[in-house]
Amino acid sequence: MEKFINNRREFLKKSIIGIGAGFLASNTLFAGTNKNEKPNILWIVSEDNSPFLGCYGDKNATTPNLDKLAQKSIVYDNAFSNAPVCAPVRNTLITGMFASTLGCHNMRSQNSIPENIKFFPQYLREEGYYCTNNSKEDYNTIKPKNVWNESSGKAHYMNRNKNQPFFAIFNTGLSHEHKIHYVELFEKEKLKHKPEDMELAPYHPDLPDIRQCYANYYDYVTLMDAKVGELLAELDKNGLSDNTIIFYYSDHGGVLPRSKRFIFESGTRIPLMVHFPKKYEHLAPSKSGTRSDRLVSLIDLPPTLCSLLNIKIPKQFLGKAFLGENIAKDPEYVHFFRNRMDERYDMMRAVRDKDFRYIRNYMPHRKYGQHIWYLWRSTATRAWEKAFKEGKCNEIQSRFWGFKEPEELYDIKKDPHNVNNLASNPEYKDVLKRMRQETQRWVRENHDAGFIPEGMMVDQAENTTIYEMTHAANFPIEQIIETAELASEKDAKNLPELIKRLSYKEPAIRYWAATGCTILGQKAKKAKPKLKELLNDPVADVRITTAEALCKLGDKKLSLDLLVNELKSNNPGIQLHALNVLDALEDDTKTVLKDVIQVGTRLKNSDPDFHKAFTQLIKKLKPGWEDYVIW
Repeated sequence: MEKFINNRREFLKKSIIGIGAGFLASNTLFAGTNKNEKPNILWIVSEDNSPFLGCYGDKNATTPNLDKLAQKSIVYDNAFSNAPVCAPVRNTLITGMFASTLGCHNMRSQNSIPENIKFFPQYLREEGYYCTNNSKEDYNTIKPKNVWNESSGKAHYMNRNKNQPFFAIFNTGLSHEHKIHYVELFEKEKLKHKPEDMELAPYHPDLPDIRQCYANYYDYVTLMDAKVGELLAELDKNGLSDNTIIFYYSDHGGVLPRSKRFIFESGTRIPLMVHFPKKYEHLAPSKSGTRSDRLVSLIDLPPTLCSLLNIKIPKQFLGKAFLGENIAKDPEYVHFFRNRMDERYDMMRAVRDKDFRYIRNYMPHRKYGQHIWYLWRSTATRAWEKAFKEGKCNEIQSRFWGFKEPEELYDIKKDPHNVNNLASNPEYKDVLKRMRQETQRWVRENHDAGFIPEGMMVDQAENTTIYEMTHAANFPIEQIIETAELASEKDAKNLPELIKRLSYKEPAIRYWAATGCTILGQKAKKAKPKLKELLNDPVADVRITTAEALCKLGDKKLSLDLLVNELKSNNPGIQLHALNVLDALEDDTKTVLKDVIQVGTRLKNSDPDFHKAFTQLIKKLKPGWEDYVIW
């Protein structure tokens, strides 16, 4: 665990750009002009943007270069990122496996993966491709050696050997979230997109600060579009356009509040278009300039590359090829995952077909709008929160600041912004059941490690990888997931079974049973005797969630003292879990605030996420005191 802690702390203190070292190029050459000649592959990736493009019908957008590319590409209308934030998505993409399967689902973790799981560029390099990445990595795990020929701000396909085929990624951060932080906002008179012309999502109140953030962001999307134009012009100038298949996509949705980090359409739907030069049109499923409604997600890209390049698709890849010689059958569903985002714990899973989106909230006792330091750097987020506190938001606009229902179901065609939850509508009971069962199947089939609390996960996997731990024959993943489902239903009829499971041998089962008692609140009174016993549980995550349940049942002194003591742990997952619970308890925490400050300020080398959450807790409970916290 010490190795994990040092890796994580060091990683979080560094830039997330992830500049990698270059490697020697392969000497394999390809020649010839026949139909089977290896194509070059160019990926152009923009960060944090939903389909904010003219070619996707966005009336706010000014994107001439991408609109032009779309006219000679296959444009995918149902393309998605499997998570609503970058690092877990980039882990999913580079491995071809769900980050939640590998144990790399929490934002900014450095958990190891099995040595036999390769990053997909390694397969391409074995086939003689010159692989370059310019330049973001952010893989949410420890990168193996020899992934890229070059990975840096100077990495370029022109550095390859003559006639060697290339796979090249160019990533632009011009549309990244920080472009709507207060330090990046253009002066209003300099905006090319006018705030008064912006069409707002129905969940955003019509406020000047929100309109300015919209306009500001669309200005940056236009700058991103210009960068795409430069990359395409460079390819053409180098005489490579006729030999190169071009992909453009975004790493996830975003970036206005309630998009990035959230598992709605706004956080996961992305633009995706693929251009085939005439030479390689035989690898395309349809003609240039057409649109596809096939469900596609980023986990599908690694097997698709293999299909395009006639490489045997590795067994580890969990996606489906949608281009090339080995196109898979159209999938019925796309799946999504969401766990810790920076300093805040939450857990959701979702599934999407062509008509509906289903979301399962495993922590309905946590609000959607939990304070996240980076998200709150946006003036739009702060303006929205202020309007809500002043009672100026309607019901739809207020929902973000409240607690969640266990299940959500949205009709995409009628409700693209996901504001009308149909989960309790009897007319949709069959759809709800089908989507729920598909989610249950998926998390079990993939041995979803997100059901293991982070602190516990690190401790239990000290001598192995999380993937190997959860896939061991004797690991009770089925019972853990089942307990989480019972706990999150928020139904008192499950209490007898939850009480029974408070005594199970597997600590993750005890954790979810105690979480179920927290969710039930006063309805969990009969569990109180057993919960008191669990304050002495050998596993910290179980003790912490038990303390929260007992606080809600009125047993506060021992519980609060325990939570303060857990802040002293040398496991950052335990520290952060305890701090999240103290934040959720608010008024109760005020009674031990001096103790919290005394313990917290001694943790000078604490995890940066802990630092953010700790400072926010002090600011919320004792405004002004955060200025005197010494680190």
